[in-house]
Amino acid sequence: MAAFSIRNIDEDVKERLRLRAATNGRSVEAEIRAILVEAVTPSLPSAGLFGTLLERFGELGGTELDLPPRVAVPRSSALTE
Repeated sequence: MAAFSIRNIDEDVKERLRLRAATNGRSVEAEIRAILVEAVTPSLPSAGLFGTLLERFGELGGTELDLPPRVAVPRSSALTE
């Protein structure tokens, strides 16, 4: 397994890493490992809100909805100046 040494880390970044690690119940070293793994793991391109919803709820399946019949004939727009 490889070992890395990172020098000249800003104290603010170091503190935020420490807080993030504590929030996630990990050591700072384990948190940095998790960040690196996440950063290099390929992911599907994001499709904004739809992509987020699909990612979160896609496994649940979908529902086919019956569309009501259209009762009025659509009319065209009047394009006058």
